Amino acid sequence: MSDKRILMLSSSRSHDEDYLEGAKHRILPFLDDIKSVLFVPYAGVTMSWDEYTDKVQQALPALNVTGIHTFADPIEAVQSADAILVGGGNTFNLLYQLQVQQILPAIQDVVQRGCPYIGWSAGSNICGLSIKTTNDMPIIEPQSFAAMGFLPIQLNPHYSDYQPPGHNGETRAQRITEFCVLNPTTPVVGIREGSALLYQNGILSLIGEHKAVVFLGKTVTEISKDDDLANLLTQQN
Repeated sequence: MSDKRILMLSSSRSHDEDYLEGAKHRILPFLDDIKSVLFVPYAGVTMSWDEYTDKVQQALPALNVTGIHTFADPIEAVQSADAILVGGGNTFNLLYQLQVQQILPAIQDVVQRGCPYIGWSAGSNICGLSIKTTNDMPIIEPQSFAAMGFLPIQLNPHYSDYQPPGHNGETRAQRITEFCVLNPTTPVVGIREGSALLYQNGILSLIGEHKAVVFLGKTVTEISKDDDLANLLTQQN
């Protein structure tokens, strides 16, 4: 049985909630008695990493939140972390920073050995095989699109079926279908805001108020919190 414990939130908030207001009701129970967390703010672009870390600390006052960027040796910080939080923002910038600072292998190692990992938005996006199904603009070029690979799937946080009136661009589903044409054996899970994927004790489950959408080849299905998602962990990629 895998020791990995991963909480993948679609977003930092749902509807008009305050920042991380709804998310903290999933984050704190998931952490149990852990109070000190290492925060990775690299997805932040329009605010400084100090500002981003302070914002998360204010939203989660029950925790002691320390930004990874404040350590002289970020790899050592990962190796000694009780838990890791990775925030949302731009997925390309997040992955770029993790790659150029050579932090990816360290996070993969500690999570594999049981260090709890919590991500939202971009922080969830990198839990899959690659970032090829992100919604973000490629504002910077990472060394590759390969991500954490915690799960043998692709993720699409902030998934929405909404089509603005008069908008003639592709829908989210159409964009994901393009990926599926070129990668027909790789599942893509669209997580709607307010929901999350949880992986622990070797089991993947959907939590939250909304169903998720799974794209696999030419097949599109909805999943709910009571569904068995074991088949998503055994797909051939």
